[in-house]
Amino acid sequence: MSTDARQDWMHWHEHRIASVSAPHGPLSLTGTHWLSDYPEGRIPAVPGEWREDGDEVVLSATAADGLTVDGQPLTGGIRLTADHSPVHESRVAHGERRLVVMRREGLWAVRDFDPRSAARRAFRGIEATPYDPHWALPGRFRPYAEHRTVRVRNADGQERGLGLSGEIVFEAGGAERTLHAAVEADGSLWAVFADATSGKSSYHFRFLRPAAPDADGGVIVDLNRALLPPCAFADHFICPFPPPGNTLPIDIPVGERNLIARGSV
Repeated sequence: MSTDARQDWMHWHEHRIASVSAPHGPLSLTGTHWLSDYPEGRIPAVPGEWREDGDEVVLSATAADGLTVDGQPLTGGIRLTADHSPVHESRVAHGERRLVVMRREGLWAVRDFDPRSAARRAFRGIEATPYDPHWALPGRFRPYAEHRTVRVRNADGQERGLGLSGEIVFEAGGAERTLHAAVEADGSLWAVFADATSGKSSYHFRFLRPAAPDADGGVIVDLNRALLPPCAFADHFICPFPPPGNTLPIDIPVGERNLIARGSV
């Protein structure tokens, strides 16, 4: 077994805990507010008036609202587009809170990240299985001839499109396995999957993010780095469930398993 691989995994695990528990990490999300639910523009517990206007959101505020945009107090109105920067760099803030504008399938929402959230205060760690080299598997990425979109259920109960670009093929449990995956902007892969442990000894489903394939399509499928999805940390994320074909009929006994919080049994 490679000592370096184990050390790399330990560093990865420590970085995951640090990023998840950061002031504006996923544990700090206290609400995802769809503007279509608030046609009058007032979101309970969120300062300002928020209205969608085509491809933009119009935010209006007074000095009493205490909002800042790009670090400056907001009095009056401003037009906003979706935030794509890290949460702590989002344009709109209310003290330590960050109010992130997002859009999904034409619908606008405001996410409220509060470092004082109950979930962040209760966080005690991530249950993860120690590194096992037998689950760092050689695989191959086979891109589709054309990009595909499938409709899948999301954690909030809604059905949305999930873009897929190809298949990750590897051998595990004595047979060939396939995961449908997306290609990220940096060339890395992203798959949403479940296995025979899901909802039992591990969370209901997990994410896998292999590095970009090599020139021949080769990729390392390191299941030691199976990730809990954001919705494992806060109920207000809308994570997609695994698409058809991405539920493996075998145990994947490695990777992140569950959230450890104060009061967990």
